[in-house]
Amino acid sequence: MTLTTDTLENSMRIEKNIADEVAGRVSHATIVFRDELLAKHTTLRVGGPADIYVEPTNVEDLASVLKFCGENDIEFFILGRGSNLLVRDGGFRGVVICLAQPHFSKIQISGEKMFCSAGAKLKNVSVEAKRNGLSGVEFLEGIPGSVGGALRMNAGAMGGATFDAVELVQVMDFDGNISEMSPKQMSVDYRICATLKNHIALGAVFKCKTLPRAEIELRMKVFSEKRWKSQPATPSAGCIFKNPEKIPAGKLVDELGLKGARVGGAVVSAEHGNFIVNDGNATARDVLELISIMKAKARAERGIELHKEVEIIGAD
Repeated sequence: MTLTTDTLENSMRIEKNIADEVAGRVSHATIVFRDELLAKHTTLRVGGPADIYVEPTNVEDLASVLKFCGENDIEFFILGRGSNLLVRDGGFRGVVICLAQPHFSKIQISGEKMFCSAGAKLKNVSVEAKRNGLSGVEFLEGIPGSVGGALRMNAGAMGGATFDAVELVQVMDFDGNISEMSPKQMSVDYRICATLKNHIALGAVFKCKTLPRAEIELRMKVFSEKRWKSQPATPSAGCIFKNPEKIPAGKLVDELGLKGARVGGAVVSAEHGNFIVNDGNATARDVLELISIMKAKARAERGIELHKEVEIIGAD
Protein backbone atom coordinates (compact mmCIF):
# COMPACT_ATOMS: atom_id res chain seq x y z
CA MET A 1 0.00 0.00 0.00
CA THR A 2 1.32 3.44 -0.92
CA LEU A 3 0.96 6.01 1.82
CA THR A 4 -0.29 9.36 0.55
CA THR A 5 0.59 12.65 2.19
CA ASP A 6 -2.95 12.85 3.60
CA THR A 7 -2.67 9.34 5.06
CA LEU A 8 0.65 10.15 6.73
CA GLU A 9 -0.65 13.42 8.11
CA ASN A 10 -3.74 11.68 9.49
CA SER A 11 -1.56 9.01 11.12
CA MET A 12 0.60 11.69 12.72
CA ARG A 13 -2.49 13.48 14.05
CA ILE A 14 -3.74 10.24 15.61
CA GLU A 15 -0.35 9.63 17.27
CA LYS A 16 -0.28 13.19 18.60
CA ASN A 17 -3.79 12.85 19.98
CA ILE A 18 -2.93 9.57 21.71
CA ALA A 19 0.27 11.03 23.16
CA ASP A 20 -1.62 14.08 24.40
CA GLU A 21 -4.34 11.92 25.97
CA VAL A 22 -1.77 9.71 27.72
CA ALA A 23 0.09 12.77 29.00
CA GLY A 24 -3.19 14.16 30.30
CA ARG A 25 -3.81 11.08 32.44
CA VAL A 26 -0.46 10.93 34.19
CA SER A 27 1.70 13.14 36.39
CA HIS A 28 4.14 15.63 34.90
CA ALA A 29 7.12 13.47 35.88
CA THR A 30 6.01 10.66 33.56
CA ILE A 31 7.85 10.74 30.23
CA VAL A 32 5.76 10.54 27.05
CA PHE A 33 7.46 10.59 23.63
CA ARG A 34 6.22 10.09 20.08
CA ASP A 35 8.17 8.09 17.48
CA GLU A 36 10.87 7.02 19.93
CA LEU A 37 13.49 4.89 18.14
CA LEU A 38 13.55 1.54 19.91
CA ALA A 39 17.03 0.68 18.63
CA LYS A 40 18.22 3.03 21.39
CA HIS A 41 16.51 0.83 23.98
CA THR A 42 17.70 -2.64 22.93
CA THR A 43 21.08 -4.29 23.39
CA LEU A 44 21.06 -5.48 19.77
CA ARG A 45 20.73 -1.84 18.64
CA VAL A 46 18.20 -2.49 15.87
CA GLY A 47 14.51 -1.67 15.53
CA GLY A 48 12.18 1.08 14.34
CA PRO A 49 10.20 3.60 16.39
CA ALA A 50 7.37 3.13 18.85
CA ASP A 51 4.32 5.26 18.08
CA ILE A 52 4.19 6.23 21.75
CA TYR A 53 6.90 5.62 24.36
CA VAL A 54 6.09 6.05 28.07
CA GLU A 55 8.20 5.92 31.23
CA PRO A 56 5.72 6.04 34.15
CA THR A 57 6.97 7.71 37.30
CA ASN A 58 5.03 5.42 39.68
CA VAL A 59 2.55 2.53 39.84
CA GLU A 60 -0.44 4.89 39.70
CA ASP A 61 0.73 6.33 36.39
CA LEU A 62 1.49 2.84 35.08
CA ALA A 63 -2.07 1.77 35.95
CA SER A 64 -3.45 4.87 34.20
CA VAL A 65 -1.56 4.09 30.99
CA LEU A 66 -2.72 0.46 31.04
CA LYS A 67 -6.34 1.50 31.56
CA PHE A 68 -6.09 4.00 28.71
CA CYS A 69 -4.75 1.34 26.36
CA GLY A 70 -7.48 -1.08 27.41
CA GLU A 71 -10.28 1.47 26.99
CA ASN A 72 -9.07 2.43 23.53
CA ASP A 73 -8.01 -1.04 22.32
CA ILE A 74 -4.41 0.09 21.86
CA GLU A 75 -1.68 -2.53 21.82
CA PHE A 76 1.08 -2.06 24.39
CA PHE A 77 4.40 -3.69 25.23
CA ILE A 78 6.35 -3.64 28.49
CA LEU A 79 10.03 -2.97 27.80
CA GLY A 80 12.83 -3.84 30.19
CA ARG A 81 16.42 -3.19 29.18
CA GLY A 82 15.83 -4.74 25.77
CA SER A 83 18.39 -7.50 26.24
CA ASN A 84 16.32 -10.40 24.92
CA LEU A 85 14.40 -8.44 22.34
CA LEU A 86 14.36 -7.98 18.57
CA VAL A 87 12.25 -5.08 17.30
CA ARG A 88 11.42 -5.21 13.60
CA ASP A 89 12.47 -2.31 11.39
CA GLY A 90 8.94 -0.95 11.09
CA GLY A 91 8.80 -0.32 14.83
CA PHE A 92 5.89 -0.89 17.21
CA ARG A 93 2.37 0.31 16.41
CA GLY A 94 1.07 1.20 19.83
CA VAL A 95 2.43 2.15 23.26
CA VAL A 96 5.75 0.95 24.65
CA ILE A 97 5.96 1.23 28.43
CA CYS A 98 9.40 1.20 30.04
CA LEU A 99 9.82 0.93 33.83
CA ALA A 100 13.05 2.91 33.87
CA GLN A 101 12.25 5.66 36.39
CA PRO A 102 13.75 5.53 39.93
CA HIS A 103 10.54 4.29 41.58
CA PHE A 104 10.86 1.04 39.63
CA SER A 105 14.58 0.53 40.34
CA LYS A 106 14.55 0.11 44.13
CA ILE A 107 16.54 -2.59 45.93
CA GLN A 108 15.69 -3.12 49.61
CA ILE A 109 17.24 -5.68 51.96
CA SER A 110 15.74 -7.22 55.08
CA GLY A 111 17.74 -10.01 56.67
CA GLU A 112 18.38 -12.64 54.00
CA LYS A 113 15.68 -11.34 51.65
CA MET A 114 15.93 -8.72 48.91
CA PHE A 115 12.97 -6.88 47.40
CA CYS A 116 13.96 -5.69 43.95
CA SER A 117 11.68 -3.58 41.76
CA ALA A 118 11.11 -4.59 38.14
CA GLY A 119 13.33 -1.89 36.68
CA ALA A 120 16.37 -2.72 38.84
CA LYS A 121 19.35 -3.84 36.79
CA LEU A 122 20.36 -7.45 37.42
CA LYS A 123 23.98 -6.43 37.84
CA ASN A 124 22.94 -4.01 40.60
CA VAL A 125 20.98 -6.78 42.32
CA SER A 126 23.98 -9.10 42.44
CA VAL A 127 26.40 -6.35 43.46
CA GLU A 128 24.13 -5.14 46.29
CA ALA A 129 23.71 -8.73 47.49
CA LYS A 130 27.49 -9.16 47.53
CA ARG A 131 27.95 -5.91 49.43
CA ASN A 132 25.60 -7.23 52.12
CA GLY A 133 27.11 -10.71 52.25
CA LEU A 134 24.12 -12.39 50.60
CA SER A 135 24.49 -15.34 48.25
CA GLY A 136 22.02 -16.82 45.78
CA VAL A 137 21.86 -14.27 42.97
CA GLU A 138 25.50 -14.27 41.81
CA PHE A 139 24.50 -15.73 38.43
CA LEU A 140 22.51 -12.56 37.60
CA GLU A 141 25.67 -10.41 37.52
CA GLY A 142 26.40 -10.77 33.82
CA ILE A 143 22.85 -10.82 32.43
CA PRO A 144 22.30 -7.39 30.81
CA GLY A 145 18.67 -7.07 31.81
CA SER A 146 16.26 -5.93 34.49
CA VAL A 147 14.40 -7.85 37.19
CA GLY A 148 11.10 -7.60 35.32
CA GLY A 149 12.56 -8.98 32.13
CA ALA A 150 14.35 -11.76 33.99
CA LEU A 151 11.08 -12.78 35.62
CA ARG A 152 9.15 -12.66 32.35
CA MET A 153 11.55 -15.06 30.63
CA ASN A 154 12.86 -16.90 33.71
CA ALA A 155 16.32 -15.79 32.63
CA GLY A 156 19.24 -17.98 33.56
CA ALA A 157 23.00 -18.29 33.41
CA MET A 158 25.76 -20.36 34.94
CA GLY A 159 23.35 -23.12 35.89
CA GLY A 160 20.96 -20.82 37.75
CA ALA A 161 17.49 -19.58 36.77
CA THR A 162 15.66 -16.52 38.08
CA PHE A 163 12.72 -18.33 39.66
CA ASP A 164 15.10 -20.65 41.53
CA ALA A 165 15.94 -17.64 43.70
CA VAL A 166 12.47 -16.04 43.92
CA GLU A 167 10.16 -16.29 46.91
CA LEU A 168 7.41 -13.85 45.93
CA VAL A 169 6.45 -11.71 42.91
CA GLN A 170 4.42 -8.52 43.00
CA VAL A 171 2.33 -8.13 39.84
CA MET A 172 -0.17 -5.76 38.25
CA ASP A 173 -2.91 -7.00 35.95
CA PHE A 174 -3.89 -5.05 32.86
CA ASP A 175 -6.70 -3.33 34.79
CA GLY A 176 -4.18 -1.85 37.22
CA ASN A 177 -4.86 -4.18 40.16
CA ILE A 178 -1.84 -5.16 42.27
CA SER A 179 -1.37 -8.55 43.93
CA GLU A 180 1.35 -10.94 45.09
CA MET A 181 2.05 -14.46 43.86
CA SER A 182 4.43 -17.21 44.90
CA PRO A 183 6.29 -19.09 42.13
CA LYS A 184 4.00 -22.08 42.78
CA GLN A 185 1.00 -19.91 41.88
CA MET A 186 2.60 -18.91 38.59
CA SER A 187 3.10 -20.78 35.34
CA VAL A 188 6.90 -21.00 35.13
CA ASP A 189 8.94 -23.05 32.67
CA TYR A 190 12.30 -23.04 30.94
CA ARG A 191 12.91 -19.50 29.73
CA ILE A 192 9.31 -18.38 30.12
CA CYS A 193 6.78 -17.32 32.73
CA ALA A 194 3.39 -17.54 31.04
CA THR A 195 1.70 -15.72 33.94
CA LEU A 196 3.58 -12.57 32.94
CA LYS A 197 1.94 -12.56 29.53
CA ASN A 198 -1.20 -11.12 31.14
CA HIS A 199 0.37 -9.57 34.23
CA ILE A 200 3.21 -7.08 34.68
CA ALA A 201 5.92 -7.83 37.20
CA LEU A 202 6.41 -4.89 39.56
CA GLY A 203 9.13 -6.57 41.62
CA ALA A 204 10.22 -9.71 43.41
CA VAL A 205 11.52 -10.94 46.74
CA PHE A 206 14.74 -12.92 46.27
CA LYS A 207 15.65 -15.47 48.93
CA CYS A 208 19.35 -15.47 49.76
CA LYS A 209 21.64 -16.89 52.42
CA THR A 210 24.46 -15.28 54.34
CA LEU A 211 27.99 -16.16 53.24
CA PRO A 212 31.41 -14.54 53.67
CA ARG A 213 31.77 -11.73 51.16
CA ALA A 214 35.08 -13.14 49.90
CA GLU A 215 33.35 -16.38 48.94
CA ILE A 216 30.63 -14.50 47.04
CA GLU A 217 33.21 -12.33 45.28
CA LEU A 218 35.15 -15.40 44.19
CA ARG A 219 32.03 -17.02 42.77
CA MET A 220 31.12 -13.87 40.84
CA LYS A 221 34.68 -13.55 39.55
CA VAL A 222 34.58 -17.12 38.21
CA PHE A 223 31.22 -16.49 36.52
CA SER A 224 32.43 -13.21 35.01
CA GLU A 225 35.63 -14.71 33.62
CA LYS A 226 33.73 -17.63 32.11
CA ARG A 227 31.23 -15.26 30.51
CA TRP A 228 33.82 -12.96 28.96
CA LYS A 229 35.73 -15.91 27.55
CA SER A 230 32.68 -17.51 25.96
CA GLN A 231 30.38 -14.63 24.99
CA PRO A 232 30.79 -11.69 22.59
CA ALA A 233 31.20 -8.11 23.75
CA THR A 234 29.68 -6.81 20.48
CA PRO A 235 25.99 -5.70 20.63
CA SER A 236 23.66 -8.72 20.71
CA ALA A 237 20.30 -9.83 22.07
CA GLY A 238 21.81 -12.63 24.13
CA CYS A 239 20.98 -16.23 23.26
CA ILE A 240 18.86 -16.45 20.12
CA PHE A 241 17.56 -20.01 20.61
CA LYS A 242 16.44 -22.14 23.51
CA ASN A 243 18.64 -25.18 24.05
CA PRO A 244 17.25 -28.35 22.43
CA GLU A 245 17.04 -31.42 24.65
CA LYS A 246 20.00 -33.29 23.16
CA ILE A 247 22.56 -30.55 22.52
CA PRO A 248 23.17 -26.92 23.53
CA ALA A 249 22.13 -24.56 20.74
CA GLY A 250 25.55 -22.90 20.61
CA LYS A 251 27.33 -26.25 20.20
CA LEU A 252 24.88 -27.26 17.47
CA VAL A 253 25.46 -24.04 15.54
CA ASP A 254 29.21 -24.57 15.85
CA GLU A 255 28.96 -28.15 14.55
CA LEU A 256 26.88 -26.92 11.62
CA GLY A 257 29.74 -24.60 10.64
CA LEU A 258 27.64 -21.47 11.01
CA LYS A 259 29.93 -19.39 13.20
CA GLY A 260 30.79 -16.27 11.21
CA ALA A 261 27.79 -16.64 8.89
CA ARG A 262 26.54 -13.21 7.87
CA VAL A 263 23.51 -11.46 6.44
CA GLY A 264 24.19 -7.75 5.99
CA GLY A 265 25.42 -6.43 9.34
CA ALA A 266 24.16 -9.43 11.33
CA VAL A 267 26.80 -12.06 12.12
CA VAL A 268 26.80 -15.35 14.03
CA SER A 269 29.29 -14.74 16.83
CA ALA A 270 32.71 -16.40 16.61
CA GLU A 271 32.76 -16.66 20.43
CA HIS A 272 29.36 -18.32 20.90
CA GLY A 273 27.22 -19.90 18.21
CA ASN A 274 23.95 -19.00 19.93
CA PHE A 275 24.61 -15.25 19.66
CA ILE A 276 23.95 -13.04 16.66
CA VAL A 277 25.90 -9.79 16.85
CA ASN A 278 25.43 -6.43 15.20
CA ASP A 279 28.58 -5.22 13.43
CA GLY A 280 27.19 -1.69 13.57
CA ASN A 281 25.18 -1.80 10.36
CA ALA A 282 22.63 -4.55 10.98
CA THR A 283 18.91 -4.21 10.44
CA ALA A 284 16.24 -6.33 12.08
CA ARG A 285 15.57 -7.86 8.66
CA ASP A 286 19.23 -9.00 8.51
CA VAL A 287 18.90 -10.69 11.89
CA LEU A 288 15.60 -12.37 11.02
CA GLU A 289 16.99 -13.73 7.77
CA LEU A 290 20.05 -15.10 9.56
CA ILE A 291 17.79 -16.75 12.16
CA SER A 292 15.85 -18.42 9.33
CA ILE A 293 19.07 -19.73 7.78
CA MET A 294 20.22 -21.19 11.10
CA LYS A 295 16.86 -22.85 11.77
CA ALA A 296 16.69 -24.31 8.25
CA LYS A 297 20.18 -25.79 8.42
CA ALA A 298 19.59 -27.34 11.87
CA ARG A 299 16.36 -28.89 10.57
CA ALA A 300 17.83 -30.13 7.28
CA GLU A 301 21.13 -31.52 8.55
CA ARG A 302 20.30 -32.66 12.09
CA GLY A 303 16.52 -32.95 12.20
CA ILE A 304 16.43 -30.48 15.10
CA GLU A 305 13.84 -27.74 15.34
CA LEU A 306 15.36 -24.67 16.96
CA HIS A 307 12.94 -22.50 18.94
CA LYS A 308 13.63 -18.81 19.46
CA GLU A 309 14.45 -17.58 22.94
CA VAL A 310 14.64 -13.96 21.83
CA GLU A 311 11.30 -12.11 21.78
CA ILE A 312 10.34 -10.54 18.45
CA ILE A 313 7.90 -7.65 18.22
CA GLY A 314 6.88 -4.92 15.80
CA ALA A 315 6.03 -4.46 12.14
CA ASP A 316 8.11 -5.14 9.04
